[in-house]
Amino acid sequence: MYKEARPVAHRKQKLGEEKRLTTREEVEKLMAVKFISEAHYTRLVNAVMVKKASDKWRMSTDYTNLNKAFPKDSYPLPGIDRLVDGAVSHKILNFLDAYSGYNQISMHPRDKENISFITDEVNYFYEVMPFGLKNVGETY
Repeated sequence: MYKEARPVAHRKQKLGEEKRLTTREEVEKLMAVKFISEAHYTRLVNAVMVKKASDKWRMSTDYTNLNKAFPKDSYPLPGIDRLVDGAVSHKILNFLDAYSGYNQISMHPRDKENISFITDEVNYFYEVMPFGLKNVGETY
């Protein structure tokens, strides 16, 4: 069913001073809301800093090797137009706050080891579903 995949531990990448400080700030924010916890695992990926259009940095994680091990979900996401049209005949319409969408889905304890990442100071894993994993859109 799944491809044979060997766990890969990435070597820690060196970050510049600005990226390192921004990474520390992002980690502190994620720890404060309990989206991540400290990890003691050997299967780690690098935290990658990506420059946004606003010239601010966003922390991401590189799950390329993990994503290669899993098949793509064969169920496409429904079109938003179709969902809205389907709600027309209903008397009540409820809205979903999708601002922190993936962060509302807890990770299964068995999967946390696979989504751990490296920073300059400590290793962490996600308690909630991170961006960048294959099929997270379908799960959400």
